[in-house]
Amino acid sequence: MSETIVRKPKFPKPVSKATVARLFFLDLSSGRVMSCTPDGADLKTIATLGRKLPDGIVVDPEAGHIYWTNMGIPNANDGSVMRAGLDGANITTIVSEGATHTPKQLQLDKKNGKLYWSDREGMRVMRANLDGSKLETLIDTSQGDTRPGTDATKWCVGIALDVERGQLYWTQKGNDNAGQGRIFRAGLEIPKGQQAEHREDIEVLYGSLPEPIDLDLDIAARVMYWTDRGDPPRGNTVNRAPMDPQSGRREDPEIIFNHLMEGIGLALDLKNARMFLTDLGGSVYRCNLDGSEKKALLFAEGNLSGIAYAEIPR
Repeated sequence: MSETIVRKPKFPKPVSKATVARLFFLDLSSGRVMSCTPDGADLKTIATLGRKLPDGIVVDPEAGHIYWTNMGIPNANDGSVMRAGLDGANITTIVSEGATHTPKQLQLDKKNGKLYWSDREGMRVMRANLDGSKLETLIDTSQGDTRPGTDATKWCVGIALDVERGQLYWTQKGNDNAGQGRIFRAGLEIPKGQQAEHREDIEVLYGSLPEPIDLDLDIAARVMYWTDRGDPPRGNTVNRAPMDPQSGRREDPEIIFNHLMEGIGLALDLKNARMFLTDLGGSVYRCNLDGSEKKALLFAEGNLSGIAYAEIPR
């Protein structure tokens, strides 16, 4: 009787690509794009931009690109969006000066090839393709005001995306220390028959905040995180709160980090359950998602704005 030999199919071994974790962040005061390790080591300037006031930054490791916004002069219409290699080479303007007014936090929708950002004095939320084409306004809060807008309650600053649910989140800062800050949610697409100026799907999730700035999301846990400027005790903090607050039962956001010197940038590293922060005092911080194990990584590095965490090819 012959023996039957069963051969298991052979599958190729997965190819592991060696990566290294890096932080990328921006210095408003001298117009620098900077990078370091998550411990604050190997600090380097990878691009110098001049007086463009860079603010929001995202990284696309697979494509080898960094994208960032330049606010320009706030009372002039000279904001822009730029792209460069991971080493800062080949700087390209993809959204030209004046096509957006004062672009702030920036987010990447890799799945659909889109960039999203808030435009502060432009009083709107915008997006474009990764090459800058198909520029769109999704939210217009101006209510007929001319740009640059002077009403800070209409200023859109932070932005975050939940692509799978087709939703975007953004902050409107309000006047300094006035408790007018709000966090909103709406669809990624304008509802049929509506316009950016008049959308019926906009929700106010949180209000009466000091001055909410940058946003990030832990979508799996349904928790949002944001930096808040303004005076203590609730200002110059990092806060977290549910992404889906129950109407009529909304509790105050939880403060998990305080004593920032004008907090701006925020980036979550969900895989390692930690976050990174920047402030205008020139510091970079790291802590766990609950605010524990706080550590200052860098001091006095100018006036720091946006920050991004990425695992890039070695």
